[in-house]
Amino acid sequence: MITPYFLENFWGEKNNGFDVLYHNMKHGQISSKELTDFIRERSTIEEAYARSMTKLAKSAGNFSQLGTFAPVWDVFKTSTEKLASCHLELVRKLQELIKEVQKYVEEQAKAHKKTKEEVASTLEAVQNIQTTSQALQKSKEIYNARTVEQERLRKEGATQRDVDKAGVKAKKATETYKSYVEKYATAKSEFEQKMAETAQKFQDIEENHILHMKEIIQSYSQSVDETHIQIGEVHTEFVRNIENTSVESLIQKLAESKGTGKERPGPIEFEECNAAIATEGAKPRKRKPFGIPGRRKDKDTDSTESTEVETANTANGAPPGYYGAIDIQNANVPQVDAEGFCIRPEANENDAKENSFYSSSDSEDEDEPRKFHVEIKPVQPNNGTHQNRATIEELKASIENIILSPSTSGQMRRNQSSDELAKPRVPTAYELANNDLLSLDPFSPTLAGSSSLSVSSSTVPVPNRPTTPLTAGALQPPPRPSSRPKLSTGKLTGINEIVRPFSPPKTSNASPPPAAPLARAESSSSLSSTASLSAANTPTVGTSRGPSPVTLASQDALPIAVAFTESVNAYFKGADPTKCIVKITGDMTLSFPMGIIKVFTTNPSPAVLTFKLKNTSRLEQILPNQQLLFSDPSQSDSNSKDFWFNMQALTSFLRKASEQTPSASYYNVDILKYQVQSDGIHSTPLNLAVYWKCTPSTSDLRVDYRYNPESMASPGALTNVQILVPVDGGVTNMQSLPSSLWNGEQNKCLWKLSDISEKSENEGAGSLRAKFELSNGPSSPSTLAVQFMSEGGTLSGADMELLGTGYRLSLNKKRFATGRYMADS
Repeated sequence: MITPYFLENFWGEKNNGFDVLYHNMKHGQISSKELTDFIRERSTIEEAYARSMTKLAKSAGNFSQLGTFAPVWDVFKTSTEKLASCHLELVRKLQELIKEVQKYVEEQAKAHKKTKEEVASTLEAVQNIQTTSQALQKSKEIYNARTVEQERLRKEGATQRDVDKAGVKAKKATETYKSYVEKYATAKSEFEQKMAETAQKFQDIEENHILHMKEIIQSYSQSVDETHIQIGEVHTEFVRNIENTSVESLIQKLAESKGTGKERPGPIEFEECNAAIATEGAKPRKRKPFGIPGRRKDKDTDSTESTEVETANTANGAPPGYYGAIDIQNANVPQVDAEGFCIRPEANENDAKENSFYSSSDSEDEDEPRKFHVEIKPVQPNNGTHQNRATIEELKASIENIILSPSTSGQMRRNQSSDELAKPRVPTAYELANNDLLSLDPFSPTLAGSSSLSVSSSTVPVPNRPTTPLTAGALQPPPRPSSRPKLSTGKLTGINEIVRPFSPPKTSNASPPPAAPLARAESSSSLSSTASLSAANTPTVGTSRGPSPVTLASQDALPIAVAFTESVNAYFKGADPTKCIVKITGDMTLSFPMGIIKVFTTNPSPAVLTFKLKNTSRLEQILPNQQLLFSDPSQSDSNSKDFWFNMQALTSFLRKASEQTPSASYYNVDILKYQVQSDGIHSTPLNLAVYWKCTPSTSDLRVDYRYNPESMASPGALTNVQILVPVDGGVTNMQSLPSSLWNGEQNKCLWKLSDISEKSENEGAGSLRAKFELSNGPSSPSTLAVQFMSEGGTLSGADMELLGTGYRLSLNKKRFATGRYMADS
């Protein structure tokens, strides 16, 4: 039991102890918020350090793989990656701690508000005794003055009348003074009782506050201490690995991997020349041209081919002349060039292309542009906002019915070659010509089918996508690699493509450009659904380091790239957070370089590609591609899930893709899809609240928004933020703050905002206001649509880690974007 210090030390002459204790309690909230800021800043520093360590690890992995020292870089890379993971784990713990502190701050504010109500009577007692004390002091002074005045008149021999008059005043002052003494006694008793209770209450509050703050600091210290222990273990492991990497083992590894053979050159003895045989066997011959694989070559027409053939025929046991004479004049003898190569007739060149194994890759026709016939069906006319505006029930259904559904086969998408990256980029079907939303109607129920694009090939047929040759039922899981733990399985399904409210109808007859390789650029082909495609207006280009995809060797660590793309769908109703509906889905894609196919096909037993899907505790459902992946359902780790590839199916899959599109540098494969757990409005990166005030002459709109970093695993800026609002009623004039765009033809208002993040003004919170003057009001409150995207992070925090050896992760791209993101009043 702590000594009641507050009870003993907060009285005083002026009775100000209550005021001091009350403000001390309020200072506790400030301390809690400042502790939150401190931990958040530490988390930011740790995250920046972890990213720097990850970048350093990638650099170590891209250093020269040649020479005896090359294997040591793997030790550096592994150790640095583990150090980065340690700091990222600390970041995760600190973020969880920040949530606890913020929760405590909210509870503390509620407790203080309740305490303020409870101590209200004490405040009245304090004010009462202070007022009574002042009145008592004043009445005492008047009483003393009146008494002294009466005595002075009596001593000076004043008239009896004056003495009596002074006596009346002195008597009245005496009565007033006595009454205030009694009032003070009563006020003092009440004050002491109330103040004693309140002082103890304030001390109890401070004791609990300090105790809670110490618990937070203890959790903080424990997290940092655990990280230091992990870092020490990583360093110890690094030292041990360096010690175990002996000079002999490095020399031996180079000799085994780069050795040219153990057979030494044999002895050659001198042989005497037999002049008779040498003279008889000598025949004039022309120089034999150097052979080039894949190119036909023939000897010159003036060679000694007939002599050699005749000799061969005789050697076969046929009599001279048995095979008959060759008519040189009428024979189809091909023409040859100066080096002895056959010149093909032009008439047979096309036939050769059709039948040649190299026709798909060596043909000159691939440089010619392909022609397509494009037919665009007209969009149904918009007869008014009220006709195509979805109802609240339809909007809710559009969010709630976003589900993961089974897919029929693994999807393979072809990426463009490095040469194609240099070509001008044509806007794809899902992009806007002006990069805005004014040309769209996100509320139309027929958005997905309002514009139908019919493409048919008129000259060169477009190759179909390769399908996985094996069905899910025909796959038999191979034995797990011995170096890996048991893995878990999942069911193959897909995500229904989410129609983006911001995806415009296709109005161009130009075919979409080929997609850039995932390992070099994020593009449309590296994202699996329309929802995830929405954020690809500005692809982020990254460089794939390491061996060229064309020259990969079997002993190299094969580079693989991965992309995580998530789509957040939300519906907000007024300012009520409990009515917010949220669905978040994700997609994981792997990219394989073209050169990896040769390594797979030439190696009968390629290294099994295995990986760990990390941070799965926030995922409600994981749906792997069963045609390519295996897992073990007995795995017990709730925050990760291991998978390994059916290498035979993967090799067949990639080989078919390369046969259909031999010019591609990279091939993207949809690996798995997942759904993220959502916690209502807390899971939305941008919280919204809409308010309408509609009159016959005007309509006032206010949209409140707030950046929510807690919804993201690693908070990042929201970019390309646009808010679209349709307004009916015949708008004649519009005033908005900040400035917005008005499209009179479509009756829509569009705001384009700068990037929103914690570093924005008011930590990413703000309001949009607009006043519309109407000629045919009142207007109907409409549903607004929002789009934004964020690069470099996801909402779920899902991540991938390669297991085993033989492969390295050259690029890890993460992003999320809006799907159906709407708000109603």
